[in-house]
Amino acid sequence: MANQSNHIHDVIEICLLAGKIMLESGAETYRVEDTMMRIAASYGIHHSHSYVTPTGIIFSIDGIEPTKLIRISERTTDLQKVTIVNSISRKISSGALTLKEAYKELKQAEKANHAYPIWLQIAAASIASGCFLIMFHGRWDDFIPALISGGAGFLCLVYFHRLIQIKFFAEFLSSLLIGLLSLSFVKSGIGHELDKIIIGSVMPLVPGLLITNAVRDLMAGHLVSGLSKGAEAFLTAFAIGTGIAIMFSLF
Repeated sequence: MANQSNHIHDVIEICLLAGKIMLESGAETYRVEDTMMRIAASYGIHHSHSYVTPTGIIFSIDGIEPTKLIRISERTTDLQKVTIVNSISRKISSGALTLKEAYKELKQAEKANHAYPIWLQIAAASIASGCFLIMFHGRWDDFIPALISGGAGFLCLVYFHRLIQIKFFAEFLSSLLIGLLSLSFVKSGIGHELDKIIIGSVMPLVPGLLITNAVRDLMAGHLVSGLSKGAEAFLTAFAIGTGIAIMFSLF
């Protein structure tokens, strides 16, 4: 009886760890729930229940074991970790991993840092800003202003988000800086089309993954998660728009 209780406890811990990694890395709600229940079923627990929201995971099984809850406070985009957890889940389903081996691999995945260096992220945001400018039919001689504005805005986002743990203010200040730099380029004669420069520069700040996941969760029937992710995406869009609007109103 004690061995069975320990086995169930270990399975619950593995399911929660897998769900935590996936949710913190930007996975969809339905994918997190499905992965947790598949892992539990692979270890002999066929009657499990998981309830996932963007800020927490509740997991329970039928029986005397207590329901467990973990809180999710930080969320980022790391699809490599989502892929790794999915791969581990497939190994568990095929019977290739024991409980200890699965827990060890999940812990390694949790500690791994797959993020690119900050300088490379800024460089990518800069180049993307210039390319978005061209995609929106901007002029080639505005490519450099958009490149500089987009890179500076992304750098501001990373820096202020480390200082202020409220994402809204970091995004607001970033868009304000982008607006000021774009206006400065146009006023000095270096840039020409202010609207195209601003549009291209703010594109790296747009919450594309959040919007996609929100729509996907709503389509899958996860209304709470879909609406909350949609609200988060709306706040980001509102922060970006507010920063640009204030710049226009002042100058």
